[in-house]
Amino acid sequence: MKTVFAVIGLLIFVTFGWYFSNHIKLILQEPASSWIENHSADCAVVLTGGPYRVQEGFDLLSQNQVKKLIISGVNPKASLREIFPQWPYYGGLNEADVVLEKQSMTTYGNAQQSLQLIEALNCRDIVLITSRLHMLRSFKTFRAIIPDNIPIYKRAVVSGHYEPPLIDTIVEGLKSVFYSLWTY
Repeated sequence: MKTVFAVIGLLIFVTFGWYFSNHIKLILQEPASSWIENHSADCAVVLTGGPYRVQEGFDLLSQNQVKKLIISGVNPKASLREIFPQWPYYGGLNEADVVLEKQSMTTYGNAQQSLQLIEALNCRDIVLITSRLHMLRSFKTFRAIIPDNIPIYKRAVVSGHYEPPLIDTIVEGLKSVFYSLWTY
């Protein structure tokens, strides 16, 4: 009987290892699309949580590549000027074109809360902005929640080095495996 449990445990361990390693491979294959692609859409959704993401969204807005900017996962007590102190350097941007979503605390919550805003703003397509490391899970989560008739364009940014630290990659891989089982 112990042998049966040992074999079952080993099979589970090997299967998880294979599934996990596939997720890591997919995560690391994500290109830094902000460097190589030109994106435009009705709206952009920025997922907070890492450097350069918010600035990337404001760059698109200031260049008229998007009409509205949704910044998702903002601290409930934060103001626009606190999360983006460079605001004065972006000239004639209209504050009404920026929406701070302050309810979500997870990637799944980002997608759920952003959907309401996307619909309210009549966005026909969106640019999803997050880090290269976070893009696989984010895109799949948004694709599972946002209706298929709304195209989602990936805009992955690099936070620091192109190759993320090993611990960050492992954590994202574990999150991705979890989300793949329960979300997409």
